[in-house]
Amino acid sequence: MTIADGGAAFDAVVLAGGAASRLGGADKAEVVVGGRALLDHALAAVAGAARVVVVGPPALARPGVTTVLEDPPGGGPVAGLAAGLAALGPGADVVVVLACDVPGANVLVPALLDAAGEADGARVVDEDGRPQHLLAAYRRAALDTALVGLDDPHGAAVRRLVEKLRLVDVPDPGGLSADADTWADVDALDARLRGTIEP
Repeated sequence: MTIADGGAAFDAVVLAGGAASRLGGADKAEVVVGGRALLDHALAAVAGAARVVVVGPPALARPGVTTVLEDPPGGGPVAGLAAGLAALGPGADVVVVLACDVPGANVLVPALLDAAGEADGARVVDEDGRPQHLLAAYRRAALDTALVGLDDPHGAAVRRLVEKLRLVDVPDPGGLSADADTWADVDALDARLRGTIEP
């Protein structure tokens, strides 16, 4: 039985900070796509997790979900991930790391959990061949070791964090890893999802 089938527990860190400069400073996590806020799509994608931490401002808090923010704020995704892992504390062997702006992640998360196997983790590779390190399932021990290897997580590039990890690539031929970086992206995702997800 695999993790995705409920054979083992996993934890999740949902990254919901960031300036969203290409959205005019809008609160990206609360942007509605397909009748649901982007953050709520992300939380639905990791609903099977034993524990979930959202990294973002306190205004994003959801009932029953721990919400934290890196200190100082604005440190980037690696600093956010470090804060999220610290808030989780010791837990499951596998942690799903998910940016909040990928409403198609619910289909991809089970595939990531299945693919992680004995490697350090599994990441989605989009239709253009780009690895998506914030749509991934990692061995917790491997992430913790990688973070220790950084001088400072604030401002660090995600690719630097994971460059020494043995990661399995999970293809995304359906474009489900598309994210909402711009309002044009939001409109395209909304058109794709409208009518297929209950609000």
